[in-house]
Amino acid sequence: MGFESPLQVLRISNGVMKLATETIDGILSSIAEIAKTAEDDLRAAESESDLYDRKVKYLGKKGSLKAIMRNVGQLSAEDRPKVGQEANVISRRLEALYQELVDEMKRKVTAASLAHDQADITLPGTGLPNGSAHPLTLITREVEAFFTRLGFDIAIGPEIETDYYNFEALNIPPDHPAREMQDTFYMEDGRVLRTQTSDVQIHYMESHKPPLRIISPGRVYRCDADQTHSPMFHQIEGLLVDKRVTFTDLKGTLAELVKHLFPQAKQTRFRPSFFPFTEPSAEVDMEFETPKGTRWLEIGGCGMVDPAVFEKVGYDPEEWTGWAFGLGVERIAMLKYGITDIRTFYENDVRFLSQFAG
Repeated sequence: MGFESPLQVLRISNGVMKLATETIDGILSSIAEIAKTAEDDLRAAESESDLYDRKVKYLGKKGSLKAIMRNVGQLSAEDRPKVGQEANVISRRLEALYQELVDEMKRKVTAASLAHDQADITLPGTGLPNGSAHPLTLITREVEAFFTRLGFDIAIGPEIETDYYNFEALNIPPDHPAREMQDTFYMEDGRVLRTQTSDVQIHYMESHKPPLRIISPGRVYRCDADQTHSPMFHQIEGLLVDKRVTFTDLKGTLAELVKHLFPQAKQTRFRPSFFPFTEPSAEVDMEFETPKGTRWLEIGGCGMVDPAVFEKVGYDPEEWTGWAFGLGVERIAMLKYGITDIRTFYENDVRFLSQFAG
């Protein structure tokens, strides 16, 4: 053995730790004493918290073993590895013992709990609570059921769309001011997250000959977010193309839909409006009673299909006419269920969703 440098270490005498100046042999002996005392101390613990406190007493940053290791630098280069190696062995042994004792305590607690709380297998089962479709799904299904009874098909399309199908084919060329009405999510390759489900109408007309009648439910996206707007929301759009279709047909259909969704509505009105893909265009409002009096609320937009849209898909506007409409599913759900914050639909709060069970 080389030169033995003296080192202030913690000696344990009758369970009391005291500082002493020792050489390498004495230091290793002190580490062994700490190990023996720590093992006995850990085994004497009566609870998990008590066990943890005793572990910290020996292995914590201010524990006995760390106190010795903080002064190892005073030893010679030959002796330092010996002390470090022994300290690591003891540390791992104490950590393993601690974990073993923790597991044993947990097993005892579990066994005691099982013995105390024996399950009575003769009791009837409590069952699981009934789930429910999401309120937006309920509204979508209700609108779909209304239109399928009228002979409409359901069509779906891509949510990532080309500029052509989302804008140009709907009579919204690149320089059209209507593009400023919609804050659009653009992708690096020039495609967009569709801003309305009207793109489905173009896809469908390109692959089907008239007459036709479809509705197109789905998610749409716009750069907008507050209490009544979401960057992702749901629409249901409808399209009917046939010969001698009139605006009166459109009004009668939507008036019946409003009556179906909102039996309490007093009447429906159509206000002149503008949409690039319909001409003439209108907003659909309904009137109903509230505690503060009669109110009119908008539920969607509609209009006769613009001849320019028919030309894009190869339909002869002199032979065919049609109408289209668009409804916001969230808006209908908020009105129907009395919800004031659109964000409630997306928080997945079970307390909220459970109200629609059954």
